[in-house]
Amino acid sequence: MKENEKQTVEITDEENEKPKKKIERQPWWPDWFTGRTINEPIFCREFLKKYRLAYTENSFFSTEGKVTDENALRAVIYQMVERFVVTGVSKKVDDIVKALRITAQVKELLPQTDRIHVRNGMLFLNGTFTQEKNEIVRYRLPISFNPNAKPPERWLRFLSDLLRPEDIPTLQEFIGYCLIPSNAGQKMLVIKGSGGEGKSQIGNVLSKLFGAYAKDGSVGKISENRFARADLEHVLLMIDDDMRLEALRQTNYVKSIVTAKSKMDLERKGKQSYQGWMTARIMAFSNGDLMSLFDRSDGFFRRQLILTTKRKPPNRPDDPELADKLCEELEGIFLWAFEGLQRLVKNNFRFTESDQARVNREAVKKDANNVELFLESKGYITRGSDCSISSKDLGDVYHTWCEENAYPALKSKTLVEQFVANQEKYGLEYTNHLINQAGRQVRGFKGIGSLIKPSGFSSGGWQQVDPDDNPFNT
Repeated sequence: MKENEKQTVEITDEENEKPKKKIERQPWWPDWFTGRTINEPIFCREFLKKYRLAYTENSFFSTEGKVTDENALRAVIYQMVERFVVTGVSKKVDDIVKALRITAQVKELLPQTDRIHVRNGMLFLNGTFTQEKNEIVRYRLPISFNPNAKPPERWLRFLSDLLRPEDIPTLQEFIGYCLIPSNAGQKMLVIKGSGGEGKSQIGNVLSKLFGAYAKDGSVGKISENRFARADLEHVLLMIDDDMRLEALRQTNYVKSIVTAKSKMDLERKGKQSYQGWMTARIMAFSNGDLMSLFDRSDGFFRRQLILTTKRKPPNRPDDPELADKLCEELEGIFLWAFEGLQRLVKNNFRFTESDQARVNREAVKKDANNVELFLESKGYITRGSDCSISSKDLGDVYHTWCEENAYPALKSKTLVEQFVANQEKYGLEYTNHLINQAGRQVRGFKGIGSLIKPSGFSSGGWQQVDPDDNPFNT
């Protein structure tokens, strides 16, 4: 419509379908204002032309990434409509937001793992950079790419005081790994120390580097609360600043986040579950190990990168402003992390892991699953092809070992299941064809025997019989 063109708008009484009054259309009215109400479809189309948005997975996305504050969106709409709505402005704004969700709906917005969206453009993994920002994206980091940024000397000096030199590349790769929405590395990072070393300063720096795409969280909460996973949606990094030392009752939620390669089931309180992308990586700082009450599988421990800090020098003063000083080098830290990401991608997402880090993981694994420590013990068991023992007596020997070595003992049923599941690994053979001294057929294992006489153990040992000669074999 031309600027000076006037149009008469006929307002109709909806109940009697008779003209109520005529209003002369003003040239400054937007197309979405009818003279009495707001035409929501027209408003939404014009709004999306001016502000490029897409709606999927219960969130709005723009060229600047996820719209983290929907109230800011409401404020923009309010400023546009306040002159045209006399009463019920807030309700009208809410109605328009609902209409926008429908108008801007897209089937999906796939994670882009070949580029990093930064404040001033896009940085591809091959090092190519473009200032183009016309694309609607899932995230955009609040850091600019500056190829001429100075090396982060204070940051590197801080890390050299905190970690062993061979562990720094692991941290570098993991931080770089969090720059893209991918779980291809299939790892979480645990940094543990005795306390006071300053390891939590890493989390403070990363919170600044990732902005709204880093979130404080709890590994324990994830394991206990089925709604906690949805809180990590659209997040690149979850930081557990002080990981609880209680053993996890269940680990499936934690493992599913670490290993997710496609959409996963997410659930919020009072709402129907839905499928969403989960690309949050987990970094935890702790004074101990991440343990599980019941999960002693290789899968749980294999997903952990475990770094140990150096001890704090007794004469080193604490610097309360250290995080702020480190954040002054954010552009250099970003380049350092990007270098680690490129190395990780080149190695097919296999992390550089020091011998000490591997020892850490194996030690945690053995401590959690003391069956292996029991099998390596001296003076309790003997190994050999001519040895055999019943499940009950093997449990008695194991519980004696636990009591004398101050280890928490597994239940007998769990212990037997552990031996059965790993009999090839432990060099054992499970059998139903052992005959005890009372002549009864019992379950047990070949390849292992006892050197002690626990309560209830027969001094005569066990007789191994051929199944075909077993009178109890039907």
